[in-house]
Amino acid sequence: MKYKDELIRSMEALARYENTVFVGQSVKYSGNAIYNTLKTIPEIIPNGEDKLIEVPVFEEVQMGMCTGMALNGLVPICCFPRFDFILRCMDSLVNHLDKMQHMTEGTFKPKVIMRTSIGSKKPLDGGIQHTQDYTDPIMRMLHEVNVVSLNEPEEIFPAFEEAYKTDCSTLLIEWGDYYNEK
Repeated sequence: MKYKDELIRSMEALARYENTVFVGQSVKYSGNAIYNTLKTIPEIIPNGEDKLIEVPVFEEVQMGMCTGMALNGLVPICCFPRFDFILRCMDSLVNHLDKMQHMTEGTFKPKVIMRTSIGSKKPLDGGIQHTQDYTDPIMRMLHEVNVVSLNEPEEIFPAFEEAYKTDCSTLLIEWGDYYNEK
């Protein structure tokens, strides 16, 4: 059981649910490591390509789109190639998605499954703007969104399965260096 293989297995399982969609940069076209965990979806799911929604670099809008999709019954898997990029959507994440249940007294419980990765430093170090770990500060800021760090391959599938089954949103943090090491 390898780290990347477990990510692929998890994405294929999520893709089988009728109400899931994958949203982000390089979810449909090659460009980052997350793409390599999604590229089998069009092959294994009828109309699987329709589940992959490619977006440009506009993280704030992406998070808002995914929140809106969740409010309409979809379960978006919102993919951010680097943890550093989530900083661009903190208003939508912290002030909207994370507080939606509280603001609506439980009327709305959007479920967004967010994927991000602490950027790899091997074989090429992406630099300080692509390799930071914000897990602790994000955990302190979020109250209704579960935050899960995926440290070992055997944690991956159960964590994504739980993220789908729970009635709230989840941020799953991957480690870029583990894609080829573990």
